[in-house]
Amino acid sequence: MKNYIEFTQEMKATYTVLAPTMLPLHFRMVKQILVNRGYTVELLDDRGPEIAELGLKYVHNDTCYPAILCIGQFMKALQSGKYDPHKTALLLFQTGGGCRASNYISLLRKALKNAGMEYVPVIPMGVAGYEKHSGFQLDVPMLHRLLYALNYGDLLMTLTNQIKPYENHPGDAEALAARWTDTLVSELMTSGNRLSYPKIRANYIKILNDFAEIPVTIRKAPRVGIVGEIYVKFSPLGNNDLEAFLVREGAEVVVPGLLDFFMYCAYNGYYDGKLYPGGIKKQLMSQAWKIGFRFLLKKQRDLIDAIRKHGRFRPMTPFDHTIELTKGYIGLGTKMGEGWLLSAEMLELADSGVSGIVCTQPFGCLPNHICGKGMMKPIKEAIPGVNIVAIDYDAGATAVNQENRLKLMLAQSN
Repeated sequence: MKNYIEFTQEMKATYTVLAPTMLPLHFRMVKQILVNRGYTVELLDDRGPEIAELGLKYVHNDTCYPAILCIGQFMKALQSGKYDPHKTALLLFQTGGGCRASNYISLLRKALKNAGMEYVPVIPMGVAGYEKHSGFQLDVPMLHRLLYALNYGDLLMTLTNQIKPYENHPGDAEALAARWTDTLVSELMTSGNRLSYPKIRANYIKILNDFAEIPVTIRKAPRVGIVGEIYVKFSPLGNNDLEAFLVREGAEVVVPGLLDFFMYCAYNGYYDGKLYPGGIKKQLMSQAWKIGFRFLLKKQRDLIDAIRKHGRFRPMTPFDHTIELTKGYIGLGTKMGEGWLLSAEMLELADSGVSGIVCTQPFGCLPNHICGKGMMKPIKEAIPGVNIVAIDYDAGATAVNQENRLKLMLAQSN
């Protein structure tokens, strides 16, 4: 017996699906993939303190800060009068792991019940398949397109960050990234067009060439990396527009890509088979995850090769090298939340010459405090000169205090 409202095939034709935004460039392409499958999708990108305040009305303040923000966005949209709650569904991205984030779906349904809108369907988007929604299913062609949306998004994000601090005309890099996103949305993500991998790789070169044409003035700038819980690491709402602040302070921002998180999840699925040997079924599942991981790694390597051959920009770190960097620091069985990936990304940034690292943490996030803040001392001791600061983000934190700590880190990184 289902204990949730199913999103049905009939709903697909008449409902508006709302989803929170985490990475604007990536999520615009993800949205288009869903739209081309027949869904009416709107991304929520509301900003402002009222989001957290409304979230706290429905979610206890000891719960993860990202849950407070996402649920606050959803409830604001449903109460705005813009949408008919009886014709609206909510979409949340889920991995289904052991982190408290896997409770967001239940928390959201509790908030809806408290608001008298328990009839609104909530759709978990992920590959775990814990719930069955006949009107929303991820198939292989859809996952294939989502992969390239991640790759394109990571490329555009990386190039924008490498140009933005040095551009002669502020806004050029972001405007070019937006134009390329429009192109990719309109030409490459449509359901009628079969994906051509040679065309995708050719587009990597075109994007690189276009960004290389942006006029810049090269100067010495501290490179500052951002790691942490996935939402506050990427979301401007979750981290008080951290990237924009760092750029205003004269830094070049370095952010490991979103594809890394999905490779981390796939690698964990494979590694579980090594840690906990079971029957044939479990070993077959482990090997399936291994094949998936290698497929994602191959796609990332092709993108890295394109950047290296172009020669103008620094490529992202190959994920297999990121895994190797964890040796002697943290075990690969540590995988609640961001788990070993958080430590690995700090090591990856230090290994690539980044002078300062911001570890973004939702207040009370135990995996982040262990694998992030808890790993800062051994990393600093092993790699002299690396400057790491942990910044807590929650509904009660003040932006002034966060920015003062960041300014101190930047002063020490120069």
